Amino acid sequence: MSAPSRRLAPHIPSEEPVADGTVSVDERVYEAVSRALLSGKLRPGTPLRERALAEALGCTRGAVRKVFTRLGAEKRLVLEHNRGAFVPNPTVEEMRSIYRARRIVEAGLVASLCGQLNAVQTEALQRHVQAEYQAMEEGRRADSIRLAGEFHLVLAHMAGSDELLSYMQRLVRTTELYKALFDSVAATACAPREHQEIINALRGGALDKALAVAMAHLDELEQRVIHGAVAEREVDLVSLLAGSSSTSGC
Repeated sequence: MSAPSRRLAPHIPSEEPVADGTVSVDERVYEAVSRALLSGKLRPGTPLRERALAEALGCTRGAVRKVFTRLGAEKRLVLEHNRGAFVPNPTVEEMRSIYRARRIVEAGLVASLCGQLNAVQTEALQRHVQAEYQAMEEGRRADSIRLAGEFHLVLAHMAGSDELLSYMQRLVRTTELYKALFDSVAATACAPREHQEIINALRGGALDKALAVAMAHLDELEQRVIHGAVAEREVDLVSLLAGSSSTSGC
């Protein structure tokens, strides 16, 4: 088995500086909408209006539209012709399909890295987990969710395959949103502990153990997200039926 790339995983930037060192309007708007999505405050199916966002963010509707297109390509917004942009409301089957893909890809990733991490890579992973703990302790939910996803992208970068990293980015961005929409705030605290277990297993070099830890991590996350989605839809249905009863005179 060839050793993984020794390149350090770069920080995955959320803002892109322009020539004079400031942040471009597009990146500022992208960051603002992304943070709103990962905060969990926007519920599934919520419409996002170009005019309102442009006024709130001090930009043009064209800038907002460009960001909507980008987030739509990342599957973090649903774009409907002549209707606008909406927060996704994925079905249970759609979510299970994405998590199935993540398990398949990450099983191969774990196999390629197990027992192969060097000291520099291990240190980078440990620093990342510390950043996760700090975000959690400070109550920064959007940052906690983003950092939890980026942990897996750091691992993908260490495998030394740009194609793998690109595909993992698509999967992670989608599951980040699922977590923001349907996972509980308290459950966010689990991520850094579970990521530390993955690091320990990879360093230990026991493939069966490393795979078991990594797959258990994804299985638990999927179960929490699915449970949250089902519970939310049950509440919505009860509210809808209650509203119908009150207006029907029954």
